[in-house]
Amino acid sequence: MKNFLSQLNDTEYSEAISNKLDTPEKLIQLLLKRVHPKNVEVIIDILKHSIMPSISSELNSATDVLFEQLKKNPKDIFEKSIQTKIEKLIFERFEKDKKIVIQKTEDISKLVLLMEEYFNEAIFSSGNGSKKVLNIKEKIEKIDVANGGVESLTNLQKELVVAAASIEQEIKNVTNKLENGKSKVEELEEKITSLENELNKEKQDNKKDFLTQVLTRKAFNEELIKIENSYSRLKTQYAIIFFDIDHFKKVNDTYGHECGDVILSTFGKILDKSIREVDLVARYGGEEFIAAIHFNLDRELLQFLKRVKTIVTENNFIYKDKKLKITFSAGVTIRDKYPTYDIALQKADTLLYKAKESGRNKILLDNGMEL
Repeated sequence: MKNFLSQLNDTEYSEAISNKLDTPEKLIQLLLKRVHPKNVEVIIDILKHSIMPSISSELNSATDVLFEQLKKNPKDIFEKSIQTKIEKLIFERFEKDKKIVIQKTEDISKLVLLMEEYFNEAIFSSGNGSKKVLNIKEKIEKIDVANGGVESLTNLQKELVVAAASIEQEIKNVTNKLENGKSKVEELEEKITSLENELNKEKQDNKKDFLTQVLTRKAFNEELIKIENSYSRLKTQYAIIFFDIDHFKKVNDTYGHECGDVILSTFGKILDKSIREVDLVARYGGEEFIAAIHFNLDRELLQFLKRVKTIVTENNFIYKDKKLKITFSAGVTIRDKYPTYDIALQKADTLLYKAKESGRNKILLDNGMEL
């Protein structure tokens, strides 16, 4: 029994002692309260997304390090030190987003204050014309028409004309102020729209690799969670493909890194133009790219692979006045052949390595086919 107790965590051990759980049967009820490992992985994914800044584009390497550790050892999430780190990262996330919002809305605050000033001025206009009309009203009430009141009415007529002119002018002034205010409102709306577009653009740009304009490795992994969720629910079939440009180091050494950048950029565009909206492609690192390609029939996947290979190998890559022939190697796995995405990913990487070791300029699939 002591051996059982020694394998409990601190909280479970305390509960077992305080409740005198001194038999295996009693301990079973305690162990049933444990969170299933699969649920722990889901919780970790949710936590990671909650910590990622939703507005700020600033990256935090500490977040990546922490969640790489949790991915390898999910049980670490129950450690107090890990929970403290997560709490700190969540606080930092809120602070970063808050800072960006404050910066971006500074101009909006100024415009709102200006609008308040315009409307107050329009609403609390001096109203001289109205005052004149009220004075005339009092005079009319005092006139005795039977005793020479006609002359007094004639004089009041002149005052009414002046008052009407004054009111007309005041209405024009208020209208002008309101029109001016309307233009400020429109300016405010344009500013808000511009800021929203800028924030959205910053968020999207943060997901793209600067050189190739395909997804970054980090963005790819985040988007793949959605594909995996769809696969789990609906069994939507997809393939994982690793691409690697052959002899890329030789290109850099012979023509320079600027030429290498042109090759990478062009190769990225070819992959990006070849996929559909439901698919993903990213620069995985260096000259290596990764794609997640959906398909219903095997021939659809083969058509995609052949199309990319044909475009790359049958055309020249242009750098200044040079025409370069480029080839690539690739490893392909079908997701439903493997219990987890990570295992499928590792197999695709192994097939890529095998393709390069066996002569390059070839695509190896996990069904034994070679293109």
